[in-house]
Amino acid sequence: MQLTTVWFGLIAILWCGYFLLEGFDFGVGVLLPVIGRTERQRRVLINTIGPVWDGNEVWLVVAGGATFAAFPEWYATLFSGFYLPLLLILLALIVRGVAFEYRGKVDSAAWRRRWDIGIFVGSAVPAFLWGVAFGNIVRGVRLDADHEYVGSFVDLLNPYALLGGITTLALFTLHGAVFLALKTDGEVRARAGALAVRLGLAALLVAGGFLSWTQWMRTDLTGAVLSAAAAASLAGGVGAAKLRREGWAFVGTAAAIVLATVALFATLFPEVLPSTVAAANSLTVHNASATPYTLKIMTWVAAFCTPVVLAYQGWTYWVFRRRLRVEDIPQAAAEPAGGQTEAAVRQPGL
Repeated sequence: MQLTTVWFGLIAILWCGYFLLEGFDFGVGVLLPVIGRTERQRRVLINTIGPVWDGNEVWLVVAGGATFAAFPEWYATLFSGFYLPLLLILLALIVRGVAFEYRGKVDSAAWRRRWDIGIFVGSAVPAFLWGVAFGNIVRGVRLDADHEYVGSFVDLLNPYALLGGITTLALFTLHGAVFLALKTDGEVRARAGALAVRLGLAALLVAGGFLSWTQWMRTDLTGAVLSAAAAASLAGGVGAAKLRREGWAFVGTAAAIVLATVALFATLFPEVLPSTVAAANSLTVHNASATPYTLKIMTWVAAFCTPVVLAYQGWTYWVFRRRLRVEDIPQAAAEPAGGQTEAAVRQPGL
């Protein structure tokens, strides 16, 4: 197997890891004003991802760095042509990170409310725009003979890409709801579990439509099988959520996100950025890759470093595996003492 194919697969794995882990981070942020009815509930939601959200973003950094090193032509065309949406994603991620750090700096309900808006926007915008970006990558964009993007920002807002954005937003929000049901207890857990069932039906509808459109547009047997497996996993996750089996529900939504991402990459291969102007203008794993020597060095570095990073991140999740309860959160001075009652609702787990 050629190293160009190996690195295409590794980049696909990195994006799978990013969407799987950062996906529930985005979902928690989007659901913050929905499930968090009181300040203590909102703090529970934030604390579920507090120890891991920045580590989850490492997958994005590594995916971008790997693309730059292994496929520099793909990286250059992608980041120049998609400059505005990628800039919006970056700004949203910055706002979200700052909001996590600053919302507790001042003991004021108005202060925290403003930063909570930042968390919501900083989660919803990337969750939507990543789907738009990948929708355009799979569909193809206007590339000239020099592999330069000659389209406009409006061209990126085509119906297929917009459906991709709605799909990722729906999937990540569902994933976040299931994660909250798995990681919390009491009223927050019950509310997240009930919401996951309702969100699951919407996610099934839009994800099924997007994956079906993908296969109609770029027929690929492997991609079709993976898309069907993703839909089945999503349906299984929703069914488990309805039975309040949060562990299996999380496995189902996680598998659906990973399988859907792999399906998109499998459908795309061997192209990395198709051209809608002429097939000869498309970027592929062959004409966009770095030199064989560069890929060889990168492979050795990845073989050594990847297990260490995975072991450390796995240890982090193990350390912070305990469910969180509202009772563990001290009453905020700015919050009225007679807030909403937290019922200790205990449901069966995995």
